[in-house]
Amino acid sequence: MNSAESTQEHESSPGGGLAAIRCSAFLFDLDGVLIDSTPAVHRVWAQWAMEHGLDPDAVVAHAHGRPSLSTVRRFLPDADHELENRTVERREIEDVEGIVVLPGAAELLTSLPPQRWTIATSCTRRLAEVRLRAAGLPIPQCIVTSTDVTRGKPDPESFLKAAAKLGFRASECVVCEDAPAGVVAGKAAGARVVALRTTFPEAELCAAGADFVVNSCADISVTESAGNLTLHLKSVNV
Repeated sequence: MNSAESTQEHESSPGGGLAAIRCSAFLFDLDGVLIDSTPAVHRVWAQWAMEHGLDPDAVVAHAHGRPSLSTVRRFLPDADHELENRTVERREIEDVEGIVVLPGAAELLTSLPPQRWTIATSCTRRLAEVRLRAAGLPIPQCIVTSTDVTRGKPDPESFLKAAAKLGFRASECVVCEDAPAGVVAGKAAGARVVALRTTFPEAELCAAGADFVVNSCADISVTESAGNLTLHLKSVNV
């Protein structure tokens, strides 16, 4: 067993659920994992869709877990993509009403050594920082946003860069995601993926390749021993 495999080892509980996963670091998505910005996302993207004669439900569904620029390109292939993207970003930055911390997120981050976790999000850096401040969560030094990558999720670039910034291989990390695009990205990076049932149906998360599915960060706890992290899950489907 190589070092990457050993840090990802897991053990089953007597009841068949997962008891523990050993890893080196955690890579979190932001929206739907640490914070809930769903009302703001729906308001901004639905308004944008209606202004362009698009189906709001289809646009909102596609926008979750992907960089805003990719959604603009998908639905308005002939538009000024940068201009439209700036419009969406400005509206999202201005709309922080209803942004809250999701269950267990603050407690989980507090329990982790600061150098052992970061965020890899499809938000721009400005938007990510605005939402983290609105939710009262810390902004990690090594945060990776859509501003820092050339290929957004489901491409693995964001998770590969986030792991490297922490000094680890992605295969030594656990990714926490809520969207199928993010699950695909985490798996493509070589990480184990814990998916949360906060945004998408469990069936879609499993179809995307999630290793484990839990309700929220409240189902995740971490212990540290001799510099090694052990992730404990409850209410898990494997």
